[in-house]
Amino acid sequence: MRLRLIPRDERFFDLFVEDAANVLEAARRLEAMLRTYDLPEARAAEIRADEHRGDEISHAIGARLEATFVTPIDREDIHALISGLDDVLDDIEEAADMFVLYRIEAPTGTAVQQAAIIVKQVEQLHDALGNLEGFKELDRYWIEVHRLENEGDQLVRAAIADLFLQVESPIDVVKWKDIYGILESTIDKAEDVANIIERITIKHA
Repeated sequence: MRLRLIPRDERFFDLFVEDAANVLEAARRLEAMLRTYDLPEARAAEIRADEHRGDEISHAIGARLEATFVTPIDREDIHALISGLDDVLDDIEEAADMFVLYRIEAPTGTAVQQAAIIVKQVEQLHDALGNLEGFKELDRYWIEVHRLENEGDQLVRAAIADLFLQVESPIDVVKWKDIYGILESTIDKAEDVANIIERITIKHA
């Protein structure tokens, strides 16, 4: 039996999808955490486990990259893609932890809406990566991610304006500004991944 010492190039695409699926799982956990808000500590712990799993997938991709002479897309694009997905996942984890550390009694409607936007964005990224190998007809995915990012911007601007009108405690204002900020950052970083996918697609079109 002949051993294959050099991995097949196409395995990279499978790993991208696996990485995005893990980020999507974490995003869905965050949304579920905020919608039910029954066991925030347990939900946050599950998201931390997703983040550790994401690290494992990133390391697997990095090891494969080192062992592969010819990659299906440029090495810097592979690094950018896995780094971008890691950034989204890190922010999801930070957002979940923030609700626990700040002892938030109940999430606002805005926070729930932001979490829902993150899920929708990562769904688009996951689907785009599932079709990345063909490098065709991917524009609908990044266009929708951009649209969702604009929706998130409008949402958070209105929410922060309302904070100063409706929340009396300065400490609570600071807490919610921080939470809205990390959720907005997550939305922005999902858009960054969409931009990377667009760049890769244009190179290979």
